Amino acid sequence: MVPILGLLVLFSARSFSLMHDCGHGSLFSTAWLNRVAGFALGCLNAIPQYPWSRGHAFHHRHNGNWELYRGPSSLLSVEKFLKLTGAQQHRYALTRHPLMLLPGGLTYLVVRPRLQLLLGSWEWLLAFGKYLAKNGWAGLGEIPNFVRQFRSSHWYTTGEFYDLIANNLVVLCSWWLMGRWLGYGLFWMSYVTVMMLSAAIFICIFFVQHNFQGSYAHGTKGWNYLKGAIEGSSNLQMPAILNWFSADIAYHSIHHLCERIPNYRLRACHQKNAHLLGSCKILTLREIPECFKLILWDSQNLKLVSIQEALSQ
Repeated sequence: MVPILGLLVLFSARSFSLMHDCGHGSLFSTAWLNRVAGFALGCLNAIPQYPWSRGHAFHHRHNGNWELYRGPSSLLSVEKFLKLTGAQQHRYALTRHPLMLLPGGLTYLVVRPRLQLLLGSWEWLLAFGKYLAKNGWAGLGEIPNFVRQFRSSHWYTTGEFYDLIANNLVVLCSWWLMGRWLGYGLFWMSYVTVMMLSAAIFICIFFVQHNFQGSYAHGTKGWNYLKGAIEGSSNLQMPAILNWFSADIAYHSIHHLCERIPNYRLRACHQKNAHLLGSCKILTLREIPECFKLILWDSQNLKLVSIQEALSQ
């Protein structure tokens, strides 16, 4: 079981990277193929691809602007951190510890999309109840319009809502079918292991490719897109086999310079333009632990710092 689960973890991580390409419209040459494949890969990863890709697009538009976007762990500025109580500071540090990638990754893929649908649907029911109270039973005829116009705090557009529903239907049905086939004990033991580890891997890779010593950490004023792409994205040196399983996302600077480059062209584009990417940070696997110390944004000095550095100021 161990080698089989190990391979499933790696293939799961690769499928997430391919889903990421579909969100950028780069895996296939036509939009509908990217949309269909992205939805299928999203179901495989238990996460709605369309809402995720829209949030990821925001990251690309503001990479390096830590006043607007603070990465997958939602970093605080030094000023806000120092205003917290001792207990709050301890809790902040604990929730951003590398080991939290395991429960955090599992929650991100398996729990959060289901919870979003439940909480958003409850918001809809409350809002529709108020609508009926105001307009009477005649308001039942306006359900289609109400659905289109409703805005939840758990999704932004009607398209995201439909994708969330479809993803949940497919994922929940697949859980039921796989449990019936393999037995629920074996299925959930294997599934939780694979999803937890694969999510931890790709969140870790994403984190260190933006949280590293010397990373471009600007505010909105004076922010520069090109500097954010080149100086705010690292390139991770990994064995060739890990590059394949991560779909070459380690060549991250060139990806941020042009998100429409498909994963199978990233390495060639990076090598072709290596003379222009001399200022890009190159990280090794051994440097990853140091990156996880940089969990605060120093807005005065425009850099990422550790809690120890913040407290010593």
